[in-house]
Amino acid sequence: MQPLIEGRGLVKRYGQVQALRGADFTVFPAEVVALIGDNGAGKSTLTKTLAGTERPDAGRILFEGREVHMERPTDAQGLGIETVYQDLALAPDLDGPANLFLGRELLRRGLAGRLGVLDKVAMRARAIEAFGRLGVELQDVDAPIGTLSGGQRQSVAIARAVAWADKVIFMDEPTAALGVLQRGRVLDVIRRVRDNGIAVVLISHNMPEVLSVADRVEVLRLGRRVASLPAADTTVEELVGAMTGALDTLDTEGAPA
Repeated sequence: MQPLIEGRGLVKRYGQVQALRGADFTVFPAEVVALIGDNGAGKSTLTKTLAGTERPDAGRILFEGREVHMERPTDAQGLGIETVYQDLALAPDLDGPANLFLGRELLRRGLAGRLGVLDKVAMRARAIEAFGRLGVELQDVDAPIGTLSGGQRQSVAIARAVAWADKVIFMDEPTAALGVLQRGRVLDVIRRVRDNGIAVVLISHNMPEVLSVADRVEVLRLGRRVASLPAADTTVEELVGAMTGALDTLDTEGAPA
């Protein structure tokens, strides 16, 4: 299986700090691949380079087998790549449909559209369809986002990314600060995203959660990939050992089963 995205030998420096030291990373189509590592391992920097937010100082990024140069996030979006950040970037005073189309609003046809009048009916209908496809349950789709639970807000942010991504979504700690029930619902949404044919890169510190939802786990340590492991055959102890260097793990790039 050809990788969807590959980072090869990525290097990124911030002054005297070298965040990435020749890091590799691989994402295959329609899989959940978890990216883990201790604080300072380079996870955030790696995902930012692959999502077009940061430019690497050296190395190559390949998308569907061809080298690409992403100067800005919109370049990644043009390839079908979206990112759900920890702060979610949602507008709390707007409802779910308005947040789904934030910055990509639909205009009414004819003169009204030329005058900038929004097609709220169409956006609401498409939002309800998008939420339903991912199993996102909102008691009131017209309620302001700020009134929803943390898990519901996270699900809306994921649904927004899915609405515009057709290849891969990066998710940075999507279950952080959520309760057990809310975490379970968000993980179900992630599985549904994968089942819809979109790859998910999950950045997380929660090892049991990673093993419960991921197909593969890639481990960063000190700016380099040190392991690529099938989640089904891996334990929490092995992941921690790879992260800390206590366990020497062969760096492999096997495709998901």
